[in-house]
Amino acid sequence: MTVVTPFNQPPPALGNQYDDDRILRSHLARVLGPDVLRAIEPELRELGELAGGALYQQQLEDRLNEPKLTNWGAWGQRVDAIEVSPLWREAERLAATRGIVATAYERKHGALSRVHQFALVYLFAASTDVYSCPLAMTDGAARTLLASGNGALVDHAVPHLTSRDPETFWTSGQWMTESTGGSDVGRSETVAVPESDGTYRLYGRKWFTSAIASQMAVTLARPVGNGPGGSGLALFFVETHDALGRPNQLLVHRLKDKLGTRKVPTAELTLEGTPAQLVVPGTTTNGTRHIVPMLSVTRTWNSVCAVAGMRRAVALARDFAKKRVAFGAPLSEKPLHLDTLATLAAEHEAAMQLVFRVVGLVGKDEAGTLDEREAQLLRVLTPVVKLITGKQGVAVASEALEAFGGAGYVEDTGLPVLLRDAQVLSIWEGTTNVLSLDTLRALGKDGGMQSVLAEVKRAGGAARDARLADVARAAESAVGHAAEWLSHTFASGSAAALEAGARRFAMTLGRALEAALLVEQAQWSLEHERDARPTAAAVRFTRAGLDLIRDDDDRLACAALANDTPLAD
Repeated sequence: MTVVTPFNQPPPALGNQYDDDRILRSHLARVLGPDVLRAIEPELRELGELAGGALYQQQLEDRLNEPKLTNWGAWGQRVDAIEVSPLWREAERLAATRGIVATAYERKHGALSRVHQFALVYLFAASTDVYSCPLAMTDGAARTLLASGNGALVDHAVPHLTSRDPETFWTSGQWMTESTGGSDVGRSETVAVPESDGTYRLYGRKWFTSAIASQMAVTLARPVGNGPGGSGLALFFVETHDALGRPNQLLVHRLKDKLGTRKVPTAELTLEGTPAQLVVPGTTTNGTRHIVPMLSVTRTWNSVCAVAGMRRAVALARDFAKKRVAFGAPLSEKPLHLDTLATLAAEHEAAMQLVFRVVGLVGKDEAGTLDEREAQLLRVLTPVVKLITGKQGVAVASEALEAFGGAGYVEDTGLPVLLRDAQVLSIWEGTTNVLSLDTLRALGKDGGMQSVLAEVKRAGGAARDARLADVARAAESAVGHAAEWLSHTFASGSAAALEAGARRFAMTLGRALEAALLVEQAQWSLEHERDARPTAAAVRFTRAGLDLIRDDDDRLACAALANDTPLAD
């Protein structure tokens, strides 16, 4: 009797996630220069080895572990204790020791310190099951406190938020969302009652509080007597536990059962006289303005994590294509499969350039070296980069799962989480529609659109290769069309038309900027690395479409379709 050995498909594997990432290494070589790159490359390589090796294996083994909430102790006392997964405990230790937050504040490389930090984030994020969430809010809290002028709070909290010692390192939550408002935080119902010593007590329900296991949080609340809306809110600092380690006058009702980011302990809670301090001393209004530094940081983290997720999906799909034989040959030799992977790779490569351009501008802003045009550009790009990469991250993850066939739909392969976790990137810190309106506000009347046009021309102007020159012209044409649409729509006086087209407008800016910045990188790669792959990526990305503007106004048809109401002929 002949015994047939059953076939078992080898799973996809990862190598050193720094050494294997041509795009990251090439970009850093261009923007950092040899001295800074030489100084930081050993730690990037170490983290890349960890991210593709032991940490990735722990991530697969930790797949079924999720945070657990215990409301009551054995003897009837309320404890509200939260236990996170083993991977998250390891991620917290690594985040501290590797300086994932601290690097930005140590500023060893001046304005380039943010590039250094976010290169670490990019390598770290995809292997740690969204531990980037508390880290993003930690970074945002540190930035907000430093901008607040509150010396006492800075001295108390910032050393914890930027520590490299796991024993003293804090993460921060961000408690803004209530069931009344979502993104409309001005509808907050949380009340702040003043105490005689200048502190406050907070009362109210927070419907969605990410990373509830953090040691502190920043939150919005309405001081007693203040009027409605965002102008009536103030920004507060709270510590989540008292000196005995008990919940600090707050009740954690439940952990949210979410589609993805399931390792993140996201809670619904009630504040029952929680002690709090004003973040900005003596300022009991306009709290929504004071969270702007935080949003700038967390939206940047969101976009870096989006490209990190894209990179992970593409890396696994590439490795699998070499191992999976179908119809007589590996998938890596099948023209249609190659065409699919090339499209995903081009989306990632283009997104990467925009994300790290923004990272570079953030670093210059913190170093005080931005010129006025760059400052205007950063204000516009902060919402644009978040919205465009959030959408790209979901699309790339979805297509990548399909590249694995049925295995991409089976949970114990560890693959479906790529898509489930990607979906949050277009929702958290502002949905695509909210960010599109933010883009219009950021453009304002101070030359914001001119700064975008100038950036596209600057980056595209690097093209000397004929193929790249064609891409640069396409990018400039798309942005020019967007500028014409904006001017015409403003002139028409139709606020409804402006709002209806805001998403297509913002996404056109995003894709055109990605194409132009990829031109700049691709020309450098041709000249310094003799590498034509970025050029091929630029051409393919542009062929997928840059200009999403629609000049016709179909609001009547739009309303009929959206609401399924009658439409006259």
